[in-house]
Parts: sequence; structure tokens; C-alpha cells
Amino acid sequence: MIARRRQVALALTALLATAAACQAQERQAADPPGRPAPAAARGFTLVASGDILPHAPVMDRARFDAGGQGYDFRPMLSGVQPVVAGADLALCHMESVYGAGSDRTGYPAFTYPPEVALGLVATGYDSCSTASDHALDDGAAGIGRTLDALDRAGVRHAGTARTESEARTSTIMPAGSAKVAHLSYTYDTNGLALPPNQPWALNLIDERRIVSDARAARQAGADVVVVSLNWGAEWREDPDDQQVTLAKRLTASNTGGRPDIDLILGSHARLPQPYEKVNGTWVAYGLGDQVVGDLRNGQGALDLHGNQSTLGRFTFAPPTRPGGRWEVTRAEFIPELYDLDAGRVVNLDAAIAQGAELTGVRDRIRDVVLSRGAAKDGLIMGQ
Repeated sequence: MIARRRQVALALTALLATAAACQAQERQAADPPGRPAPAAARGFTLVASGDILPHAPVMDRARFDAGGQGYDFRPMLSGVQPVVAGADLALCHMESVYGAGSDRTGYPAFTYPPEVALGLVATGYDSCSTASDHALDDGAAGIGRTLDALDRAGVRHAGTARTESEARTSTIMPAGSAKVAHLSYTYDTNGLALPPNQPWALNLIDERRIVSDARAARQAGADVVVVSLNWGAEWREDPDDQQVTLAKRLTASNTGGRPDIDLILGSHARLPQPYEKVNGTWVAYGLGDQVVGDLRNGQGALDLHGNQSTLGRFTFAPPTRPGGRWEVTRAEFIPELYDLDAGRVVNLDAAIAQGAELTGVRDRIRDVVLSRGAAKDGLIMGQ
């Protein structure tokens, strides 16, 4: 009996050895010597900021920084350049459009010098959302000039389009091992009509359209879908009913158990608004205005709260299983201030570390951002 078991064992060992040899030959054929092993999936960090809205004092400062010849927005943004450039992917929000040459206009219809785009790329921004209630301030021509200038600077964009084909094409960028789609929509146009025969020129907020576009971006190869929304009520720190309802519905949308949208970034409110994890997805209801002049609130009073904002920073990790979601493993906000006197965007934590008496401003922003309980879901104040 023992001898027979030994014979069976020897036969089985021979069979296993033969199978192992065959597998080794198959692996060698598939991966011949000298070919590197497949690289492990790498996570990435994404940084996002709020509205770029250069009022007259902002543009005057950029002209001064350029020595009176043209405009230079690079010094204005240099205080946040280390954070922005240090991310794998950095997103901004253009609130209005660029004028012809160095033309500039102010409220109620804004146009900026196209040199803004050079300041953005020098700071490290990769893409800007361009759908806003001011996107039609100079009609189709303004949209065209803006996107042309961003293209020349090497900054991607989403939310407005020069052609129907462009409008139907997802903006997808590499970050770490992932491909990230950037989508952008606005709640309104301030009563301005879309250009004749160009209904695709500007993306308006529509829940079904946003979900459809997110799914199309997935089909086009996106691993992560980021949606920028120009929404909410101005001068309101807490999100309004439209923001809360739409955030719940968009973050609940999924395909095959995988969320269709991985991150929502808000603009337009003029003030920093809370961050919140909704249905497992981070929502920054309002990042605030990163670059802005002296603002008057709904009562007509000068309100320096409008010069406060945040940078959101989200660290994404690869899926733990095939077909799984890229998860945010670290969520941070960095309080900012646009210093009207200096004409500079200030990283408040860095400024306080150098002795600036801005603790009260930083702590106020912190309290607003955390007011919907984001701390319990892991949101922290970054540097």
C-alpha cells in the first residue's frame, strides 16, 4: 500500500513538474528576457482652486508687475505656486473670458487680458473649468479667444467650446497611472442667450447631461471623473438647496456599482463654502475666489470675506480590485487670501508660519469648510 502511494506521489510530482515547465515556457514567450515587468499602478494628487476674477485693481497690479508693458500675473500667484506645481494635476476656474489683445472690461460684463493664461501655466495649472455665468460676456468671440489663449499656453479646458466636435469630446489628462476627465457646467448665463446655432458653446447644469457625459468619459478611458460646477447663491457660506440636492443625486449615480463621478468642485458663491463627503464622494461646495478685486456683497457693502478661498488637495489611490474605484485616501483644504494691498494670493498657513497676524482669517475659513462635519470623514487643513 505504501509503495503504491509512493508511486502515485511520484507520478503526481512528475505531472506538476511538467505543468510548471509549460507555464514557464508560456511566460517566457509572453515576456521575453529584457522586457521590464509591468509597472505598478501609481496614485496621484489633485489640487483645485476657485474663481479667477480679475477686477480692475487686480489687472492694475498685473500691469504694474509687468513694468507697465502688458500684464504679468505670475507674481500674483507665486505664493501658491509650490502647492499647485507640486500636484500631479492642478485645476482652476476661469470665471469670464479674454478680450481682444489686452482689452479689459469690468462689471457687469468682464473680459481679461489673455496674459492670465501665461500666469496660470507658470503657476502649474493643467486645466481650467470655463463654464460660468460670465462665459458669454463677450459672446462666441470671447469663448474662442479664451480657449485659443489657453491652448497657446498649454492649459487644457472644459465647459465651453468653439465647435460641436470639441463640445462632445471629453477633456482627459494623465495623473500618476490614472487618466482623469475634467467636466464643467454652469447654472446660468446672467440672461445672455447662447450664440445663434451654437447651443453646444456652453455647458449648462442638467443632471442627466452631467451623468451621461461622465459615463461617456469613462467609455473614453477615464479612470477618475471630476466635475466642476458653477452654482449656488452668491455671498452665502452654506450651500443652498440646489447644491445639496444635486450633489446627492450626482454622487448617487453609478454604473455597475461604481460611482460615475469621483469628485465635485464648486465655484461662484464668492465665499468659501463647506466640503462634505456625500455618498462616499467628496464635494467642495464652493472653493471661493482665488483672484479677485474688492467685492461688494448683496447689501452693497465692501466685504473682504470675498477675498478668502481654499485650495482643495485630494490624494487618489489605485483600485484594490479590477474594475474598482480610485479612492481618495487623503483630503485636505488649504486656506487662501487675496491680499488687495499687495496684489498677491497668500497661502495663509505659510504666511502665519512666517509671523503674519492672519490666524483669525485662517480659522474662520477652517470653521466654514468643516461646518458640515467633514472632519469626521478625514478632511484636514493642509499646508
